[in-house]
Formats: sequence, structure tokens, C-alpha cells
Amino acid sequence: MTETDALLGPTADEARRNIVRLITSGALRPGQRLGAERDLAVQLGVSRSTLRAALASLEQDGLVRRVPGRGGGTFVAREKIDRDLSRIVGVPALLRDQGYTAGSRVVSGAVVPPDADAAAALALPPDSFVVDLVRIRLADGSPISLEHARFPAERFPGLLERPLGGSLYQLLEKDYGVGPHQAVERLEVVSASDDEARVLGVAPGAPLISITRTTVDADGEPFEYSHDLFRADRTRITVRTSGAPAGAGQDATRGRLVEVRENMA
Repeated sequence: MTETDALLGPTADEARRNIVRLITSGALRPGQRLGAERDLAVQLGVSRSTLRAALASLEQDGLVRRVPGRGGGTFVAREKIDRDLSRIVGVPALLRDQGYTAGSRVVSGAVVPPDADAAAALALPPDSFVVDLVRIRLADGSPISLEHARFPAERFPGLLERPLGGSLYQLLEKDYGVGPHQAVERLEVVSASDDEARVLGVAPGAPLISITRTTVDADGEPFEYSHDLFRADRTRITVRTSGAPAGAGQDATRGRLVEVRENMA
């Protein structure tokens, strides 16, 4: 039971349990809109204030999500997408493996000078350029992440003239003979800005999983520097590790930035 549940009155708790039954029985499906508050309150036989308390508890537990603004409302939460950091895989393959239909919208693409972070990550000499690509990644037609990737322009001539809606890893392997061998990813939880919230369909300030990635090829040459923002309400992070636990006297890693190195199997 959550803290919100403990504060619910018996009527609100009953409304909450009735909505849970509708979800678990399949009467309400993942992604389905619950309907207008007035109609739902009448259906459940409660006041709108009581219904809002029940919905707040359900949202806290991740069973529903509420989208503000026109076209918004309360929706049954979708299954979370598992982002497995133990392997390097493009978002389209990641989604297909979990039964989703993958899609992309290209927001922008240009050849530009790199910023300092991209230049350092890609080990670029002065006066170099990068292919700068921003895309929205979709799962079953709904935004799941905002991706900002940069690649050395000299190494990938004509990249922007190719179809960019699918897996870039597959494209780079096929057209340039370059594939991912190892990556370092840094994870943080950040708050969505107004623009990011609008693009991803979340409320401003909603939590996002920020993943900054540098990927190298089999020769150890970096070829991708990327910053992805995943919706935290729809994404679960998995990390597979092995080895003995830390012994007494070893420093704990809680509260530190952890780098996750990925190797191709």
C-alpha cells in the first residue's frame, strides 16, 4: 500500500480497486483513455473529487498516466519498455524484440561543427565537422525517446542522403562497414523542459532518463556520440552483471555516476 492509499477514504479506495479490476480484467487496455472524469465518476458511483484521489493513487503506482492539455486525459499505462544496457542494440530492434512497432520522426539533420563534448568524445581534430541528427523514436506510434546523435562527417559522407528512419547501426554497417563493438553510457534522471515535454507527450518537469553514449568500432575508434532522453514512465533499465560482491572495506558506489560498458557478444 502506498502513502497515497493510506490517505484515501474508503470510497476512494473502493473506486481505485474498481479501476484496477477493469485494467486487470482487460476491460481497459494499455494505452486506452479512461474517458471524461464526469462520466467515469458516474460509472463508479463516486464524486469527481473522490475519483481524482483514486486516480492520483493509481498514477503514483504507475497504473495510469495523466496527460494535460487538449487531447489529454487519463490513460491506462502501457507496459514499460526494457532498455537492456548489457548489449548494444538500436532502438528499432529493441522495440521489435518486445512486440512493439518501431517508428521514427526525423526532426533535423545537418553537417555542423561539433560542440566541445562531441569533439572530445569523438576524438576529432580541429576544424572537423559532424553529422548532427535529431530524431523522435516511436513505440506503437507513441513517442518513447528523443535522440540527438553525432557522427564524424568525414567518415560518413552522404549519410544525410540515406534513409534515416530505421536503425542507424544497421545502416552504418551496411553502407560504411562500421559497427558497434563497445559503448560507454552515462545515466541520469532529469526533468523534462517545456519543449521536451511537448515532443514526448509528458508534463513539463516529468522525469526523463538521460543516456549519454559514446560508441566505438572494433578498432577502438569512436564513431557515435549520442544523447537520448527516454520517458521514465515507459522505460525500465536493466543491467546484467557478474562477479563476486564487494568485500568489506571497499567503497560503495551509491550516489556516484556509474559508467556501463557494453560489449558485442
